[in-house]
Amino acid sequence: MCRKPALAATTVFGLSLAVWASAQAAPAAPATTAAANPPAAAAPTPRPPRRKATAQERADAERLQPLARAAFWAHETNVDPTDQVAGVRLASALRALGQYAEAASSAERVLVVAPDNIDALLETARAYVAQGQGFYAIEPVQRAHVLAPKDWRPLSLLGVAYAQVRRGDEAMTTWRQALVLSPDNPAVLSNMAMELTARGDAAQAETLLRRAVAQPGAGLQVRQDLTLVLGLQGKLTEAEHRLRVDLPPDQADADLAYLKAVSTPAAAPSPAAEMTPVAHSWTAVKGPGG
Repeated sequence: MCRKPALAATTVFGLSLAVWASAQAAPAAPATTAAANPPAAAAPTPRPPRRKATAQERADAERLQPLARAAFWAHETNVDPTDQVAGVRLASALRALGQYAEAASSAERVLVVAPDNIDALLETARAYVAQGQGFYAIEPVQRAHVLAPKDWRPLSLLGVAYAQVRRGDEAMTTWRQALVLSPDNPAVLSNMAMELTARGDAAQAETLLRRAVAQPGAGLQVRQDLTLVLGLQGKLTEAEHRLRVDLPPDQADADLAYLKAVSTPAAAPSPAAEMTPVAHSWTAVKGPGG
């Protein structure tokens, strides 16, 4: 699993996107009139006015890597501090860089001017959850659910926040409510499965994850969660196959070595000991260096 080092906030906000025009030199005056009519000083070229990006430029920015994306949206928020979309997307990019506190701050600045911005509420909660501070995610995500009761995303995220504060039964109930709104949603199924794994029920977790990976919207994280649960049960042949399909050889080798270690009876008290209510993904379970 690749881990990107967290960057200081000044790395993003210090990037300058302004372009200065070159000053044009004034032509020299004829020698016979130089003393009588000294040339006027060339006027400094004004700095081009800052402008907001076009809709197409904004769409293109969302395909950039997190650092470039953060720089783009930081510029947009500097041009217009009241731009709610830019504030939320800056928060998302900062979270992808591992700058969780800065991500939460960016989203919360949007909430100052737009308290009912659902995307800002969700992004605030995601930033706290990413730090393992689910307690502080509960209030904003509950507000988001009240504002959008038919949206599965607040319920899915609220379940993770509950799990982080060791309210596992409430987490499972909340995820079941999310599945009513979005049946067979792979993200929700994966969250439920990782909570079950934390409780030591890897077999039921495997059943849910196989359901999840069969869905069209299932991504790499869901597939890797299934790989982890298979490995924790000692099903290393299938786990290795899945690793080699999804990852480069060196990462697959490292992850396979990890799975062999945790599936060895003497390696750990139990598979559940490798899990905590905070850890709801393969990366979180493995911890730093994984």
